[in-house]
Amino acid sequence: MSFEGKVALITGGANGLGRATAERLVEAGAKVVLADIEADAGNRAADEIGPEFIPTDVSDPDASVAAVAYTVGKFGGLDLAFLNAGVTTGCGVGEFFDLEKYRRAMGVNLDGVVFGVNAVLPAIRARGGGSIIATASLAGLTGTPPDPIYAANKHAVVGLVRSLGPVYELEGIRVNAICPGYSDTRIIEDFRDDLIGEGLPIIPVSEVVDAITALFESPEAGQCVFVQAGREAQPFGFRNIPGPRA
Repeated sequence: MSFEGKVALITGGANGLGRATAERLVEAGAKVVLADIEADAGNRAADEIGPEFIPTDVSDPDASVAAVAYTVGKFGGLDLAFLNAGVTTGCGVGEFFDLEKYRRAMGVNLDGVVFGVNAVLPAIRARGGGSIIATASLAGLTGTPPDPIYAANKHAVVGLVRSLGPVYELEGIRVNAICPGYSDTRIIEDFRDDLIGEGLPIIPVSEVVDAITALFESPEAGQCVFVQAGREAQPFGFRNIPGPRA
């Protein structure tokens, strides 16, 4: 798989799936810019694997615009965007509701994708097309009682991608989502032992990155590709809604 001559922007790129995807793209010949709120980790990743880094708070729309401008200024354009920044919420509803945690989760997990799409579209359009992948989750495809706010914002990302895909496909811009299960990243740190104790398999990061890079090259749009342990990654098969009756 070659990405020679391609330019990619990755949010949430300092750690986990973002960093691993950056490493894979760099190895395949791409020029990569990492964007992350964690400056120390971002600079360290840039030093170790070779891409550029720009500090970015994805919940701020101006920061996403600045990250795109930096990428275009550095490499002359943008072909691929991986809108990957995400956080768990630690917030429920009712007696478990925490407004600050709620706003942070929605700001990163949903607003960050919306602002990211808005920022990257003009640059990718200027290249004649390209690919945008947003990180959703299996939690965006099913109910998730332990973290309902996380499920809510990931369902929103799924709905956004499915709605944008057919629109921008006409311009050669492919908008898709990756929906991994429990993958071996920092986001599961607080409950890793619980997963292991329940016998739930943790997906190697490399398997998720395989699906991400394949999706970058896919001609499909508006797809939500799930990654689950022991299964081949593939688009989730949504049922159509019931039609009206006379």
